[in-house]
Amino acid sequence: MIVKGTVHKYGNNVDTDVIIPARYLNTTDHSELASHCMEDIDSDFVKKVKKGDIMVAEDNFGCGSSREHAPIAIKASGISCVIANTFARIFYRNSINIGLPILECREASEKIQDRDVVSIDFDSGIITNETRNEEYQALAFPDFIKNIMNSGGLLNS
Repeated sequence: MIVKGTVHKYGNNVDTDVIIPARYLNTTDHSELASHCMEDIDSDFVKKVKKGDIMVAEDNFGCGSSREHAPIAIKASGISCVIANTFARIFYRNSINIGLPILECREASEKIQDRDVVSIDFDSGIITNETRNEEYQALAFPDFIKNIMNSGGLLNS
């Protein structure tokens, strides 16, 4: 599977309360959650994001609470993958469970800039920054995670 999109870049310690503020947790409607995704850190995110875009962050992305609302909001907003240097473990697992591809790659996290165009080959783990003509190597998904992602999440697989 290959995806390609424009990057939305964030820094360190982006927590689940920033990804989807707690005041919106009274709904499970995915499109409603998406309409408030990242609004406390990037008020224009929902206006800028397009289906297939890619989110890039630095260290400890998804820290904070264990709510599944955060990866759901990101996926429902149209983001096709999140790349970070490191993820909070519960966010990492929740992302896989709901079928949101995430990749850990220090070099990509450091070198990719906001609005770069990036493509990702999930079979090889190669991240190509088409704007800067650079490639970065992340770990490819094992087959069982590919199955979960291709099925749209753990329950569907």
